[in-house]
Amino acid sequence: MTDRKRPEDLRSHRWLGVSDLRSFGHRSRLRQVGYDTTDWAGKPVIGIINTWSDINPCHTHLRIRAEEVKRGVLQAGGFPVELPAMSLAEVMVKPTTMLYRNFLAMETEELLRSHPIDGAVLLGGCDKTTPGLVMGAISMGLPAIYVPAGPMLRGNWQGKALGSGSDVWKYWDEKRAGNITEADWDEIENGIARSYGTCMTMGTAATMMAIAEAMGLTLPGASSIPAADSNHPRMAIAAGRRIVDMVWEDLTIEKVLDHAAFENAIKVHMAMGGSTNAIIHVVAMAKRAGVQITLADFDRISRTVPVIANVRPSGKYLMEDFYYAGGLRALMGELSDLLDLKCMTVTGRTMGENIAGAKVHLPDVIHPMSDPISSEPATGVLYGNLAPRGAIIKPSAVEKRLLKHRGPALAFDDYNHMAAMIERDDLDVTPDHVLVLKNSGPKGGPGMPEWGMMPIPTKLVKLGVRDMLRVSDARMSGTSYGACVLHVSPESYIGGPLAFVQTGDPIEVDVAARSINLAIPDEEFARRKAAWVPPPPRYERGYGAMFSAHIGQADEGCDFDFLSGHIPVPEPEIH
Repeated sequence: MTDRKRPEDLRSHRWLGVSDLRSFGHRSRLRQVGYDTTDWAGKPVIGIINTWSDINPCHTHLRIRAEEVKRGVLQAGGFPVELPAMSLAEVMVKPTTMLYRNFLAMETEELLRSHPIDGAVLLGGCDKTTPGLVMGAISMGLPAIYVPAGPMLRGNWQGKALGSGSDVWKYWDEKRAGNITEADWDEIENGIARSYGTCMTMGTAATMMAIAEAMGLTLPGASSIPAADSNHPRMAIAAGRRIVDMVWEDLTIEKVLDHAAFENAIKVHMAMGGSTNAIIHVVAMAKRAGVQITLADFDRISRTVPVIANVRPSGKYLMEDFYYAGGLRALMGELSDLLDLKCMTVTGRTMGENIAGAKVHLPDVIHPMSDPISSEPATGVLYGNLAPRGAIIKPSAVEKRLLKHRGPALAFDDYNHMAAMIERDDLDVTPDHVLVLKNSGPKGGPGMPEWGMMPIPTKLVKLGVRDMLRVSDARMSGTSYGACVLHVSPESYIGGPLAFVQTGDPIEVDVAARSINLAIPDEEFARRKAAWVPPPPRYERGYGAMFSAHIGQADEGCDFDFLSGHIPVPEPEIH
């Protein structure tokens, strides 16, 4: 660890600590809102980036948590200032929060750069807020600590535990099949979300909060605490105290996020049966940190790390149970032989020190490595003429019969085409068909929406079919399950091979062989490619136009080309 900083070494000193006309303006305006010299003089200024909003139920409590973080900062001798940022409410924002992840990353970076901030506390949790906040903080390069929003409490219906997303899809199909009533459905709606906090299944929110902890960006155990548990505000206060010391220690984010930290995160992702969305986000975060992580790393690690967290959708329990079982520290303890325990963390201690003594209290929730909950891995990366740069599947959530499958395509040009056809009783479809959804990727969606778990056609649902092979360049919710091939790259909207699929074409998927192919003659493939006409841009103005012009593909992390990479940005001039 480097020598501790002095007050005159603080970044904020340039704004507040010098004797000139400009600093007079800064200080007098702080006095304008009721602060005095003793509030800031010689103290680190801590920026609390808060993604709270009235329309984001995952973050309802972050308004209070920000105040608790401030308490911790004040206890440790810092000067806290709250900086609101885009909230990205997953279930409310359309067409998809993925359209705005990079917006939040830009906002986080520029909020920290343009203000007199010495260290940052990042408040997030709902799916895209974790990577957006972390990407921005990486690019800014200050000391930063992440405070995860935490999962909500278990849902409940007629004595059954309900899980976000996973049970929505399950009971929606039962309703479509006529097996439950409208009154049942209304009771489920009332019982599935019982407190503030993120989805309590192993969706993208829980996955990304765990990944942040596995990378060393949170206090030990922080990612598993339910949002409504009193341990959660205590964690927030402790994070506020800790960031002040991180500033004095000059423990910047780049000293935490090296290649080994990202590999630890991927291993934890696999062991938890984490969301496929995490792959895009980890690649993007790594590129911001100047670390090379590719789809091949995910596939390599998936072959050696089994799923041991018995949490939906890959298992049967929920995140509240996972917390009672010992949480992420316990799971990482089970993985310890595979992890790099020397990695530095925001605590100023190594990962090994952070997880020392962790125990599993409920062995059916967190299994030992010798007894995984699935014989299939959490992630498979498929390649072939349909996905030259890769596609993703979650084998642990797939019906076994579909892990190797050949069937005729039923191709949809876009989401609206699919939605108009899927409920029709006269749809020409069998359980062996492969549903194909085009134009749903980063540019085509736009924003790569979570459309990849296409609904099973109603006529098949009524026959008891609950899974079939589906292929798209979209994403799917981490709470989803089934034989969904996702993130097909390059996407169809820019002329990727998915654009050339026609109804009736044979498609072959072999998960064990990691292959996906369109089984048509090469000359026919070439003819269709030559006849393909690029569609017009989705947006002609505004942020959408910038997004369309600069967004990367799924295998690249879907970052903007002008943001991706570890390139320094000049500090602002103080004039």
